Formats: sequence, C-alpha cells, structure tokens
Amino acid sequence: MGTLYLVPTPIGNLEDITFRSIRILKEVDLILAEDTRNSGKLLQHYEINQPMHAYHMHNEHKVVDKFVQRLKNGESMALISDAGTPGISDPGFLLTRACLESGIRVECLPGATAMIPALVNSGLPSERFVFEGFLPVKKGRQTRLLALKEESRTMIFYESPHKLLRTLEDLITSLGNDRPASVSRELTKIYEETVRGSLSEILEYYKENPVKGEFVIVVGGKK
Repeated sequence: MGTLYLVPTPIGNLEDITFRSIRILKEVDLILAEDTRNSGKLLQHYEINQPMHAYHMHNEHKVVDKFVQRLKNGESMALISDAGTPGISDPGFLLTRACLESGIRVECLPGATAMIPALVNSGLPSERFVFEGFLPVKKGRQTRLLALKEESRTMIFYESPHKLLRTLEDLITSLGNDRPASVSRELTKIYEETVRGSLSEILEYYKENPVKGEFVIVVGGKK
C-alpha cells in the first residue's frame, strides 16, 4: 500500500515550510489540494511539479473512496490545505479516517498552524487551552457560547473578517466585557497585527479600524 502524508503549508510567509515537507511534496505520486490555484503558487515557488487534484469540503465525500483505492494500489499522496495543517478547521479528517480503517499508513508532518503562534503571543496562560475553531454561524451558536461560560482554560477561535465584530459581541454577552483576550490577524504576513486587552476594548478597536484578513481570537478562561 501507499502512504498518505498530511503536509502543513505556510499560513502566510512562504519560508515557513520544513525541508521535509518540500521533499515529501516532490516525492509523492499525487498532491491533494484544497484549492489547486492557491497551492499552485506555493508549489511553483519551490519548483514542485507533481500532479495535483482538488480535495475540499464540497467534494471530499464523493472522491474519498477513489483516493483510498489508489492508495491501496500503492500510490503515495500528500494532502495540503490552503494554509496550515490539514484537518484543523480544514478538510482532512474524512480521508485520514478512511485510510486508517483500510490499514493505509498515515503520517502527519509537523509544521505551520495559526492557533499556536496566536496563543503564545497573546500573553494569556498557555499551559492548558481548548481549541474551538469556528463558532457555529446559526444553529448551536448560543448553546456553544453558553457551555464556554464556565470554561477555565484559555480558548482559541478562528474567525473571518465579516463575522469578527459579531463574534466579539457574542463573546462579550456570554463571557463579560472585562474578559482578557487577544486578537491576531494576518499572522506571518506583512500586515501582521495582535491587539490585546479586554473583549470590550478589542471590540472598540476593530469598530474604528479596518477589519481585514484572517483572525485568531484568544480568550482567557474563567478564574
């Protein structure tokens, strides 16, 4: 059988990729990419010419069996997302589970992910934390926020720019104005920024400043 490699890719700065990741991407028979156009820029930068196939949330249920069969037949594949580690708020779990159930070897390489730099840079306790990813947009949102009201560990959320203000407002409603927090955006990129303070202070900041880029929200747990 072949091997499925889960290969982290840079979250911004193209230099944030390991030598091993580049070698694996050059050696596999096929690269599964969340967005082939976006990943093509990275592969071109490192002169990686392996064939690519789209693998994303809209087609993964349809194509997973086909790729499992190809792995069974001896092909090796690398799964990459647009940025960061596959399976962390990105496609990856479904294929990984299917491979393991079929006895196919799976290796996850270490590498870039947005939540760890944001957590360490926040100044909030990092010895114990919980990663919540993206909050539900509608159904289950209030239930999730209510459950987190008593959470004592530091909490990490991902958020898109057009939902940032609403999420900060919802966190204030559930956790209180004064809960310490940190918001990082565009990590490793030219306009990287981290804003620290209470949830209410951060909300006021982003009401007065442009909300652009991808965001990681880190919130202190209940004392």
